[in-house]
Amino acid sequence: MEGKKNKILVFGGTGYIGKYMVKASISLGYPTFVYTRPINTKTPSSKIQLCDEFNSLGVTLVEGELEHDRILKVIKQVDIVICTFPYPLVMEQLKIIDAIKVAGNIKRFLPSDFGVEEDKVHPLPPFQVFLDKKIKIRREIEAARIPYTFVSANCFGAYFVNFLLRPYESNKDIVVYGNGETKDLPPPEDIPVSILHSIFVKGDLMNFELGEDDLEASKLYPDYNYTSIDKLLDKFLVDPPPPASASFQ
Repeated sequence: MEGKKNKILVFGGTGYIGKYMVKASISLGYPTFVYTRPINTKTPSSKIQLCDEFNSLGVTLVEGELEHDRILKVIKQVDIVICTFPYPLVMEQLKIIDAIKVAGNIKRFLPSDFGVEEDKVHPLPPFQVFLDKKIKIRREIEAARIPYTFVSANCFGAYFVNFLLRPYESNKDIVVYGNGETKDLPPPEDIPVSILHSIFVKGDLMNFELGEDDLEASKLYPDYNYTSIDKLLDKFLVDPPPPASASFQ
């Protein structure tokens, strides 16, 4: 008899990254739960449509705020917790960590990383402040002895290709305000610029070696048909995916 599938809970499952996590989980046959804020009259129609789609796929939606008793009750029902919170909510993961510690049943926690390897890069200060919060979450998880996997995806190809090529914009000119010599941006506008500097100027994604506790993800799934940047660019020529922009405030 086939073993019982682990139950997976996703926080942030209606977001840019989270929705892919949820769809992948359910497509692989895992009982999948999504913890989401209550839907009300101010909820964007896009989120309502996504929740309807999740319902049709068999996803269990759990509505609630990030209150200890509420999230503890849900965590006790599952085996694996994945969090895909955006940057403004990164520190809210401390509430999830506290609930996991009390529940004591979680086999694996994947916090909201999915970006650069924050323990190994050294970007400009605005980006470093951004990463320091994620680093704190990592250390809290380790100190709590919660089984974890930290996922460093570096760059999601479609996101950054969209950002650089801007296929949905018709303007061919770049407008430089002022005299063109301004060297500062107010926060949080300085964060995405610092990210681009880290990736494309300093090359931080390539400036470190994997350690003995690190594993290159393609070795886990050698038979998976990965999409190269060349193939992704071919897709952009024909049918570019909708653009997205990360939230920093």
